[in-house]
Amino acid sequence: MASSKKSGSGSSSPMLAVSRIAVGIMYLFFAEYKLVSSDFARQGYSKYVTGFYQDTALGFYKPFLHWTLQHHMFSGYGVGIAELLIGLSMVLGFWVRPFSILGALFMFNLALSTWVLPAGTATWRYFGNQLDNIPLMLLFLVFFFHRAGETWGVDGARAG
Repeated sequence: MASSKKSGSGSSSPMLAVSRIAVGIMYLFFAEYKLVSSDFARQGYSKYVTGFYQDTALGFYKPFLHWTLQHHMFSGYGVGIAELLIGLSMVLGFWVRPFSILGALFMFNLALSTWVLPAGTATWRYFGNQLDNIPLMLLFLVFFFHRAGETWGVDGARAG
């Protein structure tokens, strides 16, 4: 596998590879929970997304969430498969750039779904509420721009 290139060139580093692999492992755990049993697709997806739809989603995003609820089995398995593919990509360092974009969009989706807080909530709490989503979304963008799959990954072997 390829080693890191000159610093500042937008290329990957060993610490970025460790971060990429750790994120990948987390996503594999998320996918396992959703794909090993049909419970998430049958009930869990609807439960979570209904809560987002009713309580915390931004208004313009609600029609999309409503559509996914009408197709909850497809959407539930789709989320699990997306997490599986993102996780495999990050762990293996294979097609990291395209799957980093998918990961960033995935986290952006969660931010749009959980943004709204009760009326009267302090403004800073809106960003504080997103500490689960925004940092991971930004990390996926770092993986993309720094070609994180080129160190300790299949992308590096293909580029080299």
